[in-house]
Amino acid sequence: MGGYKGMELLEIIKSRRSIRNYKNKPVEEENITKILEAARWAPSGLNNQPWKFIIVQNSNTIKQISKFTKYSYIIEKAPSLIVVLLDKNLSYNREKDIQAIGACIQNMLLMCHSLGLGACWIGEILNRKEEVEKFLGIPNHLELMAVITIGYPYEEDIKTSSNRKNLEELIIKKI
Repeated sequence: MGGYKGMELLEIIKSRRSIRNYKNKPVEEENITKILEAARWAPSGLNNQPWKFIIVQNSNTIKQISKFTKYSYIIEKAPSLIVVLLDKNLSYNREKDIQAIGACIQNMLLMCHSLGLGACWIGEILNRKEEVEKFLGIPNHLELMAVITIGYPYEEDIKTSSNRKNLEELIIKKI
């Protein structure tokens, strides 16, 4: 897949979907690098960049990680995972840092989509955060924030529709 190079940003945002099924095709290292490059350019308070990543491409490790969530069927099918961590040593305000991690993840999801890849943000795995951290040997100063599944989507999954509330429903008032 050649990606969506000519796509306008709003079109990329509107057409991105959470992809839960992947082709049995590895994600190239250059694409993983581009995804992480997009992640590191997310905004953060005081530019502290409180994120760290673990790249998982070993199928046995992916299968083991999948056991820590009720969404194991999504993780098991993914050829690549990016485990997103908060570096508490870099943190100056937990709330702002978690917001920055969210921006970092959004950048990754949008970059995946722009490269013709599919991705899904798995947050439910946080219900077993300590077990995942122990399994991956994550040091105490790092905290699991999410697991992102990444792979090549099937065409029918890309074309699914999505609904959003009307903008008028979201604006409380204009002052």
